[in-house]
Amino acid sequence: MSITVTGRKMPITDALRQYAEEKVGNSLKAIDADPISCEVVLMKEKNPANPLPAICEVTVRIKGHIVRVEENEEDMYAAIDVAAAKIARQIRKYKTRIIDKKVRATEKIVDYAHEDAKPESELDLDKLMDELAGDEVVRRKETEFTPMTEDEALVQIDLLGHDFFVYTDRDTNLVNVLYRRDDGGYGLLKQKEN
Repeated sequence: MSITVTGRKMPITDALRQYAEEKVGNSLKAIDADPISCEVVLMKEKNPANPLPAICEVTVRIKGHIVRVEENEEDMYAAIDVAAAKIARQIRKYKTRIIDKKVRATEKIVDYAHEDAKPESELDLDKLMDELAGDEVVRRKETEFTPMTEDEALVQIDLLGHDFFVYTDRDTNLVNVLYRRDDGGYGLLKQKEN
């Protein structure tokens, strides 16, 4: 497992780097995860009015999934501690949702083969977003739209902690947008088939 510790607009001391590697590494070892890579970015807000200026971002890539955490605290060591604990919870959630779900799905397929039963229909999300608003584009980002199912996209939006997630539907090969609704639950914008 490789852990990269960098600073954004601040120098990283050897003691801080070692502490971050140790804390995040122990969190990943404790839950027996096998991440491909782990990035820790440390930064400090310069605004004196901010009561929590120390920021620690942890991004872990695991077999096609990204788990990301950002924590603000009074000092950098506390931010690293909180982020390490939170990334452990997120990866534990990933393991129970993704890995255990694959095991259950395999068991269902075996059961269906023996019982000649039809699989349950996929989750139907029929709530759509009323409006998308924005005055101007302030940031551009390039990304790959990984083919996945609705269930996998639901897990990914939860792991990333974002308000929306764009992906390519594995069955239809069309682009979909999954988003978190203000009143709870999720909405799905589907591209219209021609």
